[in-house]
Amino acid sequence: MPEHTTFLTYFLARFPALQHNARHIEASFIGHQAPSYRSWEPIVMSMIVALVVLGLAFATRAKLAEGEAAIIPDDRLTLRTFMEAFVGFFYNMAKDVMGPARAKRYFPIVGTSAIFIFFANIWTLVPGFAPPTSNLNITIGCAFVVFAIFNFYGLEANGLGYLKHLAGPKWYLAPLIFPIELISTCVRPITLSIRLMVNMAVDHLLGTIFLGMVALFVPVPLMLLGVIVIVVQTLVFSLLTSIYIGLATEHEEHH
Repeated sequence: MPEHTTFLTYFLARFPALQHNARHIEASFIGHQAPSYRSWEPIVMSMIVALVVLGLAFATRAKLAEGEAAIIPDDRLTLRTFMEAFVGFFYNMAKDVMGPARAKRYFPIVGTSAIFIFFANIWTLVPGFAPPTSNLNITIGCAFVVFAIFNFYGLEANGLGYLKHLAGPKWYLAPLIFPIELISTCVRPITLSIRLMVNMAVDHLLGTIFLGMVALFVPVPLMLLGVIVIVVQTLVFSLLTSIYIGLATEHEEHH
């Protein structure tokens, strides 16, 4: 995707020392001088999203720790009611996919993915900010975390039976089925990351173009479409995460 100017681009450009330090740190990791401080924007935005999510989590936890007052639902939309509805929706989705027992155990990764991706995507509606999920490095990082975790959960739940499942129902079919299943499993993080990155990058780029054409009213319908894209991409990523974990942790005799 072509690069476009964001708030962080101007911010780093105003502070050459920060730009120099960022490039120096990156060079120490990749072995050569980084070509542009723009490559640090998705990382900075991801850190901002993480801090925002942590702040909201602590604020919600404080509300829920207020004793009897926490039992009574609020009569209007507040941070607490939003977070309860948000988490409850994705928990019910995970429960429908993998059952109550496994949903309760594995929901932390599903819920964390949903919250991070939603609040990362929502930056596309803020002029001057680029969502970190419009960068392939961020989305592929999220996808590989999911990839590592569902394989770990699969081995933890079924042991060698997890690998046996990849080999197919009959031993003589293993030379044919195992490579296909292995490739299919390894492709999952790639499809997860590219689907999320392309949708969010295109949505943000179109919003920026229309905002530049007419700054007030024309972008509104596109922003409403952007809200739908944000919700759908969060739902798809979380749903696929639940499905992958559900398939990996299903007992061998059920396969």
